[in-house]
Amino acid sequence: MNIKPIKTDEDLKAVFRRLESIFQAEEQSAEADERDVLVTLVEAYENKHYDFGPADPVEAIKFRMEQQGLTARDLEPFIGPSGRVSEVLNRKRSLSLRMVKRLHDGLNIPYESLLGGGALLTRKTATSP
Repeated sequence: MNIKPIKTDEDLKAVFRRLESIFQAEEQSAEADERDVLVTLVEAYENKHYDFGPADPVEAIKFRMEQQGLTARDLEPFIGPSGRVSEVLNRKRSLSLRMVKRLHDGLNIPYESLLGGGALLTRKTATSP
């Protein structure tokens, strides 16, 4: 693992190319460690050089879907049945704390992205997964 600071947008692009190849690395592997360090470096660089404003949770989910070639059906383990996935993606249902945790753990979407943008979280009820 040869990691160096990100100093320019060209460095950033190179890191993104590397991340694409190791993003799905098996946990506890050297590549997973490298991925985690690179993500931290990217976040630090972007926070210093770009003003993104608060993240939109639905856009964060859609972005991850695009990155990983996922379909709405692939989100069911994290959000719930297809109807619930559709409601979330169409902004008719807010994310529950449980959904946020599952999306973070399962798809590595940062909590900040899932909780950003003033998204309202719903409490888990007896009928929610």
